[in-house]
Amino acid sequence: MANRNAQSRQEKCEEDVPKSSPFDFVIKQFKGKKSSPGKRKEQPSAARKVFGGLDFVKSEVKDRRETEETEINRADDQNEKEDLSTEDGPSHLISEAESPSGKQRFNQFMQKLGKKPNSKNLDLNNCALSATDVTELASLLPFLPELEEISLSWNGGVGGSLKALTVQLHHVNLLKVLRLNNCRLTAEDVTSLGEAFEIVPQLEELDLSWNSNIGGKLSLLTKKLQKGCKIKFLKITDCNLTAKDGESLAQILNVIPNLEVLDLSVNKHIGCSMKIIVQDLKNVPGLKELNLHMCGLKQDSLRGLDTALQHLAELRKLDVSCNREIGGGFKDSTAHLASLKNLEVLDLHQCCVTEEDMTVLSQVIPLLSSLQELNLSSNKNIGVSSEPLLGRLRFLPKLKSVAISNCCLREESFSSLAEAALHLPELEILDLSWNKCVGGNLKLLLEVLKLATEIQVLRLSSCNLVAEDLALLMLLTQDGHLARLQKLDLSYNDNICDEGWAVFCKGLAVFKELSELDVSLRPSSCRDCGMWFSELLAALTKLPALAELGMQRWVLSESQRKQLESFNQDNKRSIRFDC
Repeated sequence: MANRNAQSRQEKCEEDVPKSSPFDFVIKQFKGKKSSPGKRKEQPSAARKVFGGLDFVKSEVKDRRETEETEINRADDQNEKEDLSTEDGPSHLISEAESPSGKQRFNQFMQKLGKKPNSKNLDLNNCALSATDVTELASLLPFLPELEEISLSWNGGVGGSLKALTVQLHHVNLLKVLRLNNCRLTAEDVTSLGEAFEIVPQLEELDLSWNSNIGGKLSLLTKKLQKGCKIKFLKITDCNLTAKDGESLAQILNVIPNLEVLDLSVNKHIGCSMKIIVQDLKNVPGLKELNLHMCGLKQDSLRGLDTALQHLAELRKLDVSCNREIGGGFKDSTAHLASLKNLEVLDLHQCCVTEEDMTVLSQVIPLLSSLQELNLSSNKNIGVSSEPLLGRLRFLPKLKSVAISNCCLREESFSSLAEAALHLPELEILDLSWNKCVGGNLKLLLEVLKLATEIQVLRLSSCNLVAEDLALLMLLTQDGHLARLQKLDLSYNDNICDEGWAVFCKGLAVFKELSELDVSLRPSSCRDCGMWFSELLAALTKLPALAELGMQRWVLSESQRKQLESFNQDNKRSIRFDC
C-alpha cells in the first residue's frame, strides 16, 4: 500500500512541475520566488545568475531537482511509517526479504547447483564447485545442525580451499560421513582435515580416494587421530601412498579399533611397508573388508597377511588381486585363510598363481563355506593345472558369482567346472570370457544353465563361439530358462555366421529383463551387417528393459543406419547404441 501511495504522489509531483527552459527558471528566481522548505540557501544576485552562464543554470536545476526529490522521499517515509504502524505483518515480510534466513540461503545455494536440499545428507558430487562455492558452503554450516553426510567428490575446486570448510565443522558435530574423492587435495587441506578430527567426534566414514597429492603427506592427517576414534570406513584408493605413509597408517590402527573397511587399493608403492601394516591389523579385529588390489605386494607381504588373518575372524571381503609378485607365495601363506568362516568375497585375479599355489588353493578354497564371490581370472595355470580346484567348487553352495575369464581352460577343466556348477543353485554371475575351449562345447553347460534359475549375467566374450552355441542358448529360452538374464556378452566371437545371428535374433525377444547386450566384433576386424539386422530391430521393440547395445565394427548400410538412428524416436526408447 505504501509503495502504491508513494508512486501515486511521485507521479502527481511530476505532473505538477511544468516543463520549462533554463532561462524561465532564472527569471523566476530573479523575481524572488520562495525556495522549497528546508535549509535556505544564499541567493545569488540577478546579474550573477544571468552572467554565470549555462553551467550555473545546470547547477541550479540539479539543486532544485534534488530538493524536490528530498521532499518526496520525506513524505513517502512519513506515510510508510503511518501505514506500517497499523500493519505488523508487511513489516516482517519486508525484513525477511531483505535478509533471507539461513535455511533460505541454503535452499538457494542448492538450487543454484541443481541439487535438492537435504539437511541431513549434503550430496554435491561432481558439481564443478569453485573455491568461492566452498566458502559459501562453509558459511551455511551453522544452519545445518542435523547434517550427517557431506559428499564433495569429483570437484577439483575443493583442493586448496578445504580449510574454509573444516574450521566450520564444529557446527555439524553429528557428521558421520565425509567423502572427498578426486578433489585435488593439497598438503594444507590434509593438515586442516586432521585438525578437524577432534571437532567431529561422530565421524565414521572418511573417503579420500583419488587425491594423488596425499602421497607422502598422510602423517599430517594420521597424527591428529585420537584414541577411541569412531572411524569405521577408511578409503584411500589411488593416492600415491609411499612406504612412509604405510608406516603412518600402521601406527593409527591401534586408535581406530572400530574399523570395518580398509581400502588401500591402487597404491603400488605401499607394498614395501605392507609387512608393518599387516602386523597391526590385529588391533582392528572387527575388520570386514580389506582391499589391497594393486598394492605392490610381494611373497613376504602375503606371509605377513596370512598371519594377521588369524585375528580377523569377521572378515567378509579379501582382495589381493593384480599383485603379480605374490605368485608362488600361496604355498606358504594359506594356513589361516581357511579359518575365515565368514569370508564372502575372495578376489585373486591376475596374481600369477603357480602350479604349486594351485595345489594349496585346491585344498583351502573349498573350505570357505560362506563364499559367495570368487574371482580367479587371468591366472593361466587355473586351466592347465591337474589340480581339481574347479571341480571342488561344488562344496561352495552359496556361490553367486564365479569369474574364470582368461584362465586357459581346457576341455577337461571346463567339463569339471560344468559338473561342479550343477551344485551351485544360487549362481547369478558366470564369466567364462577369453577361454577358447568354450566354443563348440557350450553344450557342457546345458544342464547348468537349466538349473541356474537365478543367473543374471553371462559373459562369453572371445570364446570362439559358433552358430550351434547360439542355437543352444535359444533352445534354453524356449523352455523358459535364463528368464532372469540381464546382461549377455557375446562380443569378439567372429566365427558366428550370419545364419547363427539370425537364429539368435529371432529368439531374443524372450529376454524380457535383458538390459545390456554386446555383439561387437574384434578390434582387428569388421563385417557387413547381414539380413539379421531387421530381426534384431524387431526383437528390440519387445525388450522393454534394454538400455545398451554394443555393435562395434559391424558395418551398417545407409538404410540400416537410418533405421537405427530413428529407432529410439519411433519407439519412444532411449537405448544407447555403441556402434
